[in-house]
Amino acid sequence: MTVAGLILVVGDVIDDVIVRPRGPIRHDTDTPASIERHPGGSAANTAAWLGSIGADVHFFGRLGEADVARHASELERFGVQTHLAGDPIHPTGTIVILVEGEARTMLTDRGANVVFDLDSVPDDLIAIANYVHFTGHTIIDLPKREAAVRLIARAHAHKAVVSVDPASAGFITDFGVDEFLHLCAGVDILRPNEDEACILAGVTDVATATEKLTERFPLVVTTCGGKGVLVAERGKPIVHVSVDPVDVVDPTGAGDSFNAGMLAALANGASPVEAAKNGARVAAGGLLTVGARPA
Repeated sequence: MTVAGLILVVGDVIDDVIVRPRGPIRHDTDTPASIERHPGGSAANTAAWLGSIGADVHFFGRLGEADVARHASELERFGVQTHLAGDPIHPTGTIVILVEGEARTMLTDRGANVVFDLDSVPDDLIAIANYVHFTGHTIIDLPKREAAVRLIARAHAHKAVVSVDPASAGFITDFGVDEFLHLCAGVDILRPNEDEACILAGVTDVATATEKLTERFPLVVTTCGGKGVLVAERGKPIVHVSVDPVDVVDPTGAGDSFNAGMLAALANGASPVEAAKNGARVAAGGLLTVGARPA
């Protein structure tokens, strides 16, 4: 697949420790499990998937100084052009992901991502981008909150389309919905899952939530797992996109791979509905392997 235009992805770099128990977890004693270590981070995963499907993609993030070469190599093997800032004090972020069927529980130490300032993204890098994508993880930390507003403005000044994946219902709840929406003002594409959409809209029905969010964002694309995808453009009827059933091996990074497929299709001129279908196709492939990146 050839993808037109350049996509800049900004945000988290993480080391994932994926734990798959071989039976019910037994507290205060051992539970047999398979444990694998993979490079991760929602934004970095999206960049890897974009590169794997032929996009011209640049990634900008921050991680522990000792891990720069390793993570650069992992992204560059998918064709991603990397811009990684090494932190001499903070380690690379780490997430322990407990996978039980299609459910995930994540224990997160964000490491150097906490001090990654969006103001450090160079203007000359933003200037060459047609799309700028980042996640909610990138704006929840105090040092960079208002920098998100400035990043959106800088992207728009260079005529780039801005896409944001809220990334975590739990973090949004802790952070505050009103503050989160304030920092995302002006975003062109909001890409929540069903829990995030309902929390941000303040309603319990996901279709109602998705449609309500178009009052703030021109395009809202809500993923609902096996129930499909809801695509809402401001002023147009909401569209449900069905997805084919998949025998899930590991759901880690499903939203990230969906984002890649969606952004690549939009960059090629696809309609939002067709872009959502492409996102679902890319995500389906990611569900068949362990880890959040292409095999």
